[in-house]
Amino acid sequence: MVTRASKAALLEVSKAALLTSRVPPCRESEGPALHVIAMSPENVTTTPNGTMTGLASPSRGSVELSTWHAAFSAGITGPEHSVSREQVWRVTAGAMEVTCDGRTEKVSAGQVVVLPPDVPRHVHALEDTEVYVVMRADALVSVPGAEGTRTLPWAT
Repeated sequence: MVTRASKAALLEVSKAALLTSRVPPCRESEGPALHVIAMSPENVTTTPNGTMTGLASPSRGSVELSTWHAAFSAGITGPEHSVSREQVWRVTAGAMEVTCDGRTEKVSAGQVVVLPPDVPRHVHALEDTEVYVVMRADALVSVPGAEGTRTLPWAT
């Protein structure tokens, strides 16, 4: 049986462990602990399907993640493709249909969709739509009928 006294004792042990554990400070040779990224035209990629603005990526200071903003005009349908890593999309404006592995869902502003890795997907903008995307930086994309894989230029 857990008593109030045993909870208090456990809390004190946890505090002591936290206070005595030392995380070495970040040294300049390891790079900065904080990286501020300035937006510039070089971070923008426009395709027939939309405009992607790279935010954080390995070429812009991030080590593990890539993030970007994507804007799609109403009526645009992106090509079917697969991504080797999970993606999380947050819709900030508009609405779109996301088809993933044959299942279609409508996603609107304020909603988040999680796309699993290695399954065919495409999007269709029902209206002008804006999203923010997060994925691991080492993701590769493949397109049915095309040879090989490639990286996304706005995510590298």
